[in-house]
Amino acid sequence: MARAIDHLVICGADLGALARLFETLRFQVGPVNRHPWGTENRIIQLGDRTFLELVHIAEPGLIPPHQPKLRSFGAYVGQVLKRGPGLGMIALAGKAGDNADFSASGIGGFDEFNFSRKGRRPDGSETEVAFTLANAEDKAMPEAIFFSCLHHFSQNFWAEAAQRHVNGATGIARVTMVAENPSDHHIFLAAFIGEREMRATSFGIEIEFGPNGKGKRAIFEVLSREGFAFRYGCAAPQAETPVFAGFEIETNDPAGAKSRADAAGIPALAHAGGTTLPPRPDFLTALRFVAEGGR
Repeated sequence: MARAIDHLVICGADLGALARLFETLRFQVGPVNRHPWGTENRIIQLGDRTFLELVHIAEPGLIPPHQPKLRSFGAYVGQVLKRGPGLGMIALAGKAGDNADFSASGIGGFDEFNFSRKGRRPDGSETEVAFTLANAEDKAMPEAIFFSCLHHFSQNFWAEAAQRHVNGATGIARVTMVAENPSDHHIFLAAFIGEREMRATSFGIEIEFGPNGKGKRAIFEVLSREGFAFRYGCAAPQAETPVFAGFEIETNDPAGAKSRADAAGIPALAHAGGTTLPPRPDFLTALRFVAEGGR
């Protein structure tokens, strides 16, 4: 079965500033969590059992370099930030055997990465969460990072109270990459997502993730620059290699998305039945709000 999306990793130089941006957009942002290798994150949980991970480098001296058989999450964050703040990684819902599957498909070959950390529930009580990451790489996409994430204590991670957002956000509907030749990447993506069937369009390719915790299947697409402009209503971010260029959040209050952005002084445009926040220097990724089930 195709792998579902688990979360998107959004990197910034300043975690506080990144969190304030999402709080301004009326997301509920969780407390600061610290990783032992020098990064910190804050989590935005969504009701479809997906989440956004906001992350920065808190202690550069603790960031380990990549090793031939083991990839460093902290080094990946630094790699993303060389280009600038925004979406830099995608994690799929992991399962036992992902690492072997990626290796057998020719997109892996790395050791699993296991770690745990302390977390806090919405009521402030402490809990422990643990994960296993399996990395996949496409040498043709060096600025985009892919891995699966297996939750070992999912009952300690997910909290219904953390999934209530003033903006009505309920889940991730779509993740968009921009590439010079979108079809060049179908073999890697089929192996990574575990779905051979995909749809070719005049602008690129799209493939469905597996069903998430609520049974919905989000879309992953790779578009030309023209296709991105058609989808999001704005110019694609500049990059020499394929990059994550945009993502869509489903909301039960789509009409309020633009007014909230306008009130906060954040540039936003109404486009194709949704609201797009175009890329800008402090956030290179387009963020689009769409109605639930409206893709």
